[in-house]
Amino acid sequence: MPSGDLFAPEASSKAHSEGATVFAHCDGGARGNPGPAGYGAVVTAKDGTVLAELSEFLGFKTNNFAEYSGLLGVLQWALNNGHTRLEVVSDSLLMVNQVQGRYKVNSPDLKPLHEEAKRRIGKLGSFKISHALRDKNKAADRLANEAMDRGTNRQPAPSASSPAPLRSNPYPVKATEPPTPRQIDPRPAAGSRSAESIRPPSVQPGEMLRGFVKDGVVVLLGGRSLPEGTFVKVVRE
Repeated sequence: MPSGDLFAPEASSKAHSEGATVFAHCDGGARGNPGPAGYGAVVTAKDGTVLAELSEFLGFKTNNFAEYSGLLGVLQWALNNGHTRLEVVSDSLLMVNQVQGRYKVNSPDLKPLHEEAKRRIGKLGSFKISHALRDKNKAADRLANEAMDRGTNRQPAPSASSPAPLRSNPYPVKATEPPTPRQIDPRPAAGSRSAESIRPPSVQPGEMLRGFVKDGVVVLLGGRSLPEGTFVKVVRE
């Protein structure tokens, strides 16, 4: 997996002749758009043999910038390793249509990337790019997210068989409006226990609690509260 310069040369592949077509799935993303961005790509031979996995953190960029960077990374890898026949699959419909000439490139940020992609494509013997839905591009998507995780010092997402580690979430995503915390009436009802008896128990060190973050403030469900100055670790569900 390459690191450092986005277009750094790599060792030549000896497993396949330069006349054989190589296939690449590439993807790019940005958390925030613009935000911390990265790209990932998987290059394979016709028989499915993995020739390379590319994954690069790009800094604070847009999603479309990251998508083009994935294509440029794949093109440069092919040129560096002597492969002149390349077929690329991407889930970016915008980029695919622009490279195919169906869409105009109006963004001043994307124009130089588009021009560079055309220049590198011109050095190949044959080139083809096609669009696929994201679920057909999972390996490249995983590598793009790994690049963003490295760039933001986040741990990779756990697999379905492993428990989620305790970690902070510097880029929370608010998908839906969080539930309203249950409020406890401090006045005891007739014939009920006193307010003191229904007061939520104090939070113990290391105790796992459920809640959500709103406007930078941790809100616990069930009416629980934290003593002033308590340090917490947030795990996104």
